[in-house]
Amino acid sequence: MTDPLVIREDRDAITHLTLNSPGNLNALSDEMLAALQKALDTLSKDTSQKVIVLKGAGRVFCAGHDLKQMQAARQAEDRGAAAWKDLFDRCSHLMQTLPRLPQPVIAQVHGLAAAAGCQLVASCDLAVATDDARFGVNGVNIGLFCSTPMVALSRVMPRKQVFEMLTTGEFLDAARAREVGLINRIAAPDALDATTQELAETIAAKLSSAVKVGKQAFYAQADLTLADAYALTGDVMVENMLNAQTNEGITAFLEKRKPDWATS
Repeated sequence: MTDPLVIREDRDAITHLTLNSPGNLNALSDEMLAALQKALDTLSKDTSQKVIVLKGAGRVFCAGHDLKQMQAARQAEDRGAAAWKDLFDRCSHLMQTLPRLPQPVIAQVHGLAAAAGCQLVASCDLAVATDDARFGVNGVNIGLFCSTPMVALSRVMPRKQVFEMLTTGEFLDAARAREVGLINRIAAPDALDATTQELAETIAAKLSSAVKVGKQAFYAQADLTLADAYALTGDVMVENMLNAQTNEGITAFLEKRKPDWATS
């Protein structure tokens, strides 16, 4: 039997998903995309899990698309453009799944996040990386402009920085990636798992229903006008306030005690 392409490990309410194809640097092959999409779809219905950590096995986080598969499609008599369109559609669907999940998703990055692998980091809600990690959309170096990764990156980073990366193929180190907003925290390689877990546990300790509605509103308001964004989030605040567990949280704060969300 072959090892699964995506390994799931639940640590209490925190799920760790590991891309498990180190031989090809965890490339987003057809099989990897399908396995990761299935794991995320399953978690979208799992109310017991409050945070998801996404990481890679082996030397790197993710090196991007599987170029050997993409070239093989070029040689197939009945595929070519249709196969590539299908690939990018499935990858785009995966990237859009991440912000739609009820749980916050943390990318745990080591080694390298390149091309679609960098897109994967940008599509997660948060990211923690080793101090020697590198990030790039380097497709232009082989004549393939990273147009789909550009979508995610241009929504979380300054546009001029993204365009420079896209047109030069140069990589950012972890310090610069944090400066421009691609990642949140940096850790030494031997502390990466603990640092990510600490962030995940901090979020998991919050009221999950509040985090869920807040995450939905965070992305929904981002593309609205200022007035529409305030109208939307005002309604979300009302919905949140109507939650009995929120009432318990506020009451506990006023009474200077810890909230008892389990019984509220």
